[in-house]
Amino acid sequence: MEERQRGQSRRNPKSRRRQRGPAAGWLVLLLVAAAAAAVSVFFLRHLKVQEEERAKTRDSSEAVVTEYFPGDDRNEAAKDSAASEENLEGKTPMTVEEALQEMTLREKVLQLFMVTPEALTGVDEVYAAGAKTEESIREYPVGGIVYFKQNLRSPDQVKDMLTRTQKYFRDNTGIEAFLAVDEEGGQVSRISGREEFGIASFPDMSEIGASGEPQKAYEVGDKIGTYLADLGFNMDFAPVADVLTNPENTVVARRSFGTDGAVTAAFSNEVVKGLQAHGISAVLKHFPGHGGTTADSHDGYAATERTLEELMAEDFVPFLEGGRAGARFIMSGHIAAPAVTGDNTPASMSPKMITEILRGTLGYDGIIITDALNMGAVTSSYSSADAAVRALQAGNDMLLMPENFQEAYQGVLTAVENGTLSEERINQSVERILKVKFH
Repeated sequence: MEERQRGQSRRNPKSRRRQRGPAAGWLVLLLVAAAAAAVSVFFLRHLKVQEEERAKTRDSSEAVVTEYFPGDDRNEAAKDSAASEENLEGKTPMTVEEALQEMTLREKVLQLFMVTPEALTGVDEVYAAGAKTEESIREYPVGGIVYFKQNLRSPDQVKDMLTRTQKYFRDNTGIEAFLAVDEEGGQVSRISGREEFGIASFPDMSEIGASGEPQKAYEVGDKIGTYLADLGFNMDFAPVADVLTNPENTVVARRSFGTDGAVTAAFSNEVVKGLQAHGISAVLKHFPGHGGTTADSHDGYAATERTLEELMAEDFVPFLEGGRAGARFIMSGHIAAPAVTGDNTPASMSPKMITEILRGTLGYDGIIITDALNMGAVTSSYSSADAAVRALQAGNDMLLMPENFQEAYQGVLTAVENGTLSEERINQSVERILKVKFH
């Protein structure tokens, strides 16, 4: 009995352990299950947060893309442009003085040129801005590019081309380019009146002037400025400020606002206001006035026989008043004025006409750009290099479309290096250019 009791006493602890065993097991299982559930909840929440972050990123990216090219495969250029803008915003804006100090002579000389995209790239016909354009801008960061009808095919195509082009300039030098077009409205239009752009034609400016209502000229400038800015341009070779003083003139007959200097000034100034309200720099053309000629300077020698007194009374008035009204550019024409200069030198090549009269007498301190240097009135008498150097010596700031860009550029660079042109003279023009670009 005692043995049994002792045995039972030894077996009882085992029996109690066997009774506690199942309870402990269940407790462990419950703890493991709870831990697993907690991990699952945490993991699911983490996945949800990640998905929400990805959704936000997608939405943000799509918003940037849509601002430029909705539903379009050009989105990469738009995103690149947006990123470039953001980078620029994060930097302290450069002053004109700082930019001039940092620029090499070569860079300053290139700022003086405005060329076609074909002259810049060597491509026969340019209607896109890809690797060749980027490479050409890196090599020759010119002051501006002018586009013509063959370059402009549709709104989306133009926006893409100009967005990319401007981005290449910003990335290369930090200085934007003038992107220009010859859009006067009426007889001379590269965009309006074309079905692919959906913009109605404008009446000839002679008709606008005949209305006697300058407000109509403002409406022309305002409308043109609106769609040019939307496409990506920042400069327009308009308005025509020529006074039609020769009734036999056919060059600007439909493009001029009239036969009276004060009336022409009133109308051309309204176009300037309309354009520049949208950030489109206006160009008054063609000093000293193409309205007194009979020949067309596109073809060869063209001259006005008017005296300085006659020019001051009529032809110069729109340029004088336009400068006072804030026109950022005046275009010098290849028009000889022998009664003023004593010879047949085109005004664009004449220090008397540009420096003495336009700068001095009329007090214009904006940018003076030549008419196209590939026109017959220039090429019949001057090489590309000679024309470029003479135009700068006369007092012009920018050289438009030389017949041979490379020759003209090298000619100016050589002229500075050998002392024919001073670097200070180049700096004066570059300073005027940068003041408008940094405006």
